Amino acid sequence: MTVIGVFALQGNVREHLAMLAQVGVEGRAVRRPSELAEVDAMVLPGGESTTMDKLARAFELFEPLQKRIADGMPVFGTCAGMIMLANEITGGTADQETLGGLDVTVRRNAFGRQVDSFEADLEFAALDSPYHAVFIRAPWVERVGRDVEVLSTVRSGPATGRIVAVRHDRLLATSFHPEMTGDARLHGYFAELVRGR
Repeated sequence: MTVIGVFALQGNVREHLAMLAQVGVEGRAVRRPSELAEVDAMVLPGGESTTMDKLARAFELFEPLQKRIADGMPVFGTCAGMIMLANEITGGTADQETLGGLDVTVRRNAFGRQVDSFEADLEFAALDSPYHAVFIRAPWVERVGRDVEVLSTVRSGPATGRIVAVRHDRLLATSFHPEMTGDARLHGYFAELVRGR
């Protein structure tokens, strides 16, 4: 059975585990390198990207995660998780590092602060109907590399055209929080990607 880990040092861990269960995947909380070694893929949840960076180092998880990503492990990064996967960030702190692997430039808190949180219906080529997305202090993608596929953009409002979902090979990232909607289709899409379908 496919086992997908959820980075469990910060963020919406329980919600992601519930979504993975909904799509028939065993999800496990990952806090240590030994737990990382037991999973086939990872979810990097929303949270606070600078805190996630520091905690990953404190728990000696940063370098093992970076290596697994470089070796081709599938990863789904949501909100702060998207920032953690990006090769480049703008609006970060001077000492902030990312795990990398995804050839994009991401702007932290691009949509504004907590009070600027919003919801929007997004079109995805991989889904047969719009996906209702929840954005909270969300980033957006400012640059995509040549091999990165844009999966969704904002369709209306002041942020029209901004890139909010991307995929490169087995790395998937969204600006929003798919674990907060009750709609498990993106977790299902990731599970299929992990299984290599």
